[in-house]
Amino acid sequence: MEFDVLIVGAGPAGLAAAIRLKQQAAAVGSEVSVCVIEKGAEVGAHILSGAVMDPRALDELLPDWKALGAPLDTPVGEDKVLFLSATGARQVPHALLPDCLTNEGNYIVRLGSLVRWLGEQAEALGVEIYPGFAGAELLHDEAGAVIGVATGDMGLTRNGEPGPAYQPGMALHAAYTLFAEGCRGHLGKQLEARHRLRDNSDPQTFGIGIKELWEVPAAVHQAGLVVHTTGWPLQSDTYGGGFAYHLEGGLVAVGHVVGLDYTNPHLSPFEEFQRFKTHPAIRCYLEGGKRLAYGARAIAAGGLQSLPTLVFPGGALIGDDAGFLNAARIKGSHGAIKSGMLAAEAAFAALAQGRRQDVLAAYPAAFRGSWLHAELHATRNFKPYMKKGRWLGSLLFGLDQKLLRGKAPWTLRNRADHDTLRPAAECPRIDYPRPDGRLSFDRLSSVFLSNTNHEEEQPCHLQLGDPETPIRVNLARFNAPETRYCPAGVYEIVEEGGEGNEVAGPRLQINSQNCIHCKTCDIKDPTQNITWVTPQGGEGPIYQGM
Repeated sequence: MEFDVLIVGAGPAGLAAAIRLKQQAAAVGSEVSVCVIEKGAEVGAHILSGAVMDPRALDELLPDWKALGAPLDTPVGEDKVLFLSATGARQVPHALLPDCLTNEGNYIVRLGSLVRWLGEQAEALGVEIYPGFAGAELLHDEAGAVIGVATGDMGLTRNGEPGPAYQPGMALHAAYTLFAEGCRGHLGKQLEARHRLRDNSDPQTFGIGIKELWEVPAAVHQAGLVVHTTGWPLQSDTYGGGFAYHLEGGLVAVGHVVGLDYTNPHLSPFEEFQRFKTHPAIRCYLEGGKRLAYGARAIAAGGLQSLPTLVFPGGALIGDDAGFLNAARIKGSHGAIKSGMLAAEAAFAALAQGRRQDVLAAYPAAFRGSWLHAELHATRNFKPYMKKGRWLGSLLFGLDQKLLRGKAPWTLRNRADHDTLRPAAECPRIDYPRPDGRLSFDRLSSVFLSNTNHEEEQPCHLQLGDPETPIRVNLARFNAPETRYCPAGVYEIVEEGGEGNEVAGPRLQINSQNCIHCKTCDIKDPTQNITWVTPQGGEGPIYQGM
């Protein structure tokens, strides 16, 4: 199938790009064919975010979004930033908060619902959207330019052979392909390597965000309340924090983020989140409520200095496939939308000039002149500051924002997350309490709420470069950290029995059907031996407006 522009991923960036392309074509009375493929079973199925949204980019994309019925129904009414100890909480006075941590004029949203609405707007403009089709393979021409992608084969058996329900994938060709897969995109990672997109940038650094959606009693619900926390249960040398966002209709989105640059291999982000909910300052919003949904997703947190080169012959990276999230603001959807618009404008201009499979140099140039670049530049040192410890990092970043207004004459560097683990023998073990079934829960009951499904009779989409490394290195040196950093119980160390039932030794078992596509294993594995690839299209979680 041939298109003018192919977009891989129906998230905020991909759909914004599709809408912008159609808007520009309509403005000059021309036609442009735009196709969006989405690996989720439906648009929004794999979308998970906090989320408090800055509507600035949406104002530019669809100025009449209110009249069009965009699901931005809960304006922020009150901000709280809390430093937590084990039993208490201290609120930061509003006057001391950097501007990036204030939310006046922003909205609490269910990003999956917003993305579904954006999909409707795109289809109304003539965009072709195909959910359930995963971009599995990059397609290049003889000169090395990207000419599109191939979708994954369906109905393969575990050994990769065609089964009874086999359907081959399709080759989708385009003059330009925009990659909007979200954080740690499977194809984006390949593009970075093949086209050397990271030769002039720092490594990306990530967090893992784990979230639940609760329905709570009216007595404890405050629509429009935004609570952010730092401190307990994390140690002071570990970056992270929690949130509780009060939506409309008695709903509270509660979550916790742990920076994947943590050093103690005994740490479990999932267990830290379960402990977080038991803190008096958080449990007061949840007690008597009902947990409705669960999910997790990696978050690109490196900022400006960790952005790769954005373009290559035939395409571009947009949204969190590149890493436009502003970790200091705890916001990324506005950056995703803006980056999609900028790339779309560059692609449309190239098509109008008859250029195909060219380098869209106008896109990074426009980004450098945009408010998004200025915003990311002002907060570029946030993550490196926080590597200095919670208290010192908070002080330094506060001074950076309040006194220097983000214009410090230095830019600090980022380091890859998989390099940071210390040997397990050098680190204290962490004693996590058993779940109580009211505020805290186990992994498997949580995964059940994510509506995750994978056909078991297919090749495993979590691939090991060396099958011996998980035991020889990860277990021996780091006490199998994959069994803890995965929030879905995918990885287990099991003992295999030999003849006569004697123990033959441990092995790593991969329960790939549990995978909720967070990409944490691909990021944090200390030997970079795990590669996440796409399962069959349409599989994975089905988040209900997360």
